[in-house]
Amino acid sequence: MSQALPGHTTSKINQIVEGEWVTLPGGELQGRRPRVLCGPCRLRKAAGAAPRAICFECFRSERRRLEALGVAAEFEAASEGRFQDGLPFEPVNHIRLDRLKAERVEVRQAASRGIGRYENKRRQAQIAARHALQRLASGLGARQLTPVVRERFEAAAMHAAELQLPEAWLPFVGSR
Repeated sequence: MSQALPGHTTSKINQIVEGEWVTLPGGELQGRRPRVLCGPCRLRKAAGAAPRAICFECFRSERRRLEALGVAAEFEAASEGRFQDGLPFEPVNHIRLDRLKAERVEVRQAASRGIGRYENKRRQAQIAARHALQRLASGLGARQLTPVVRERFEAAAMHAAELQLPEAWLPFVGSR
C-alpha cells in the first residue's frame, strides 16, 4: 500500500498513475493518455521524442476503442434475440431438391457403367491392403522389438506388398 493522507484510504487501483493525463491541443484541456496512437505519433514515440500534447486522431481512436469495449461488455452471446435473428429459415425448395437428387442418381449410374463399375472395388481393395499393413505395423509395435529389427520387418512387409500389388497402388497403400 502507498502512503495515504491522514483520514483517507487509497488502494493501488484508485491511484493516479503519473503521466496518465496529457494536455490536449490548445493547452487548456487534459485527457487520459490514449492506449492507441496514430501512425505519426507512433513514429515519434519510437524515435524517442519527448511526449507532447496528443493529437486529435489519437483522441478519436481512443474514444472508438472505449466505445467498442462498452459495446462488447453489453453483448450477451447467449441471448434469445441473437438466436432469433436467423429465423424463420427460408422454406425448402422441394422442386429444386428433387431435381438435384435425380441428377445425382444419373451421375452415379453413368459413373458405374463401363470401367467405372470397377473403381469402387479397386478403392475398397486399396483400403483393405492399407489396413492390413497397418495391422502388421501395430503388431510389430506390440512386440517391443529393437528399432533395427522392427525396420527390417517393416521393409520386408513393404517389399512383399510391392511384389503382390500393382505399382499404381503403392502410393495409396503405404508410403516409403
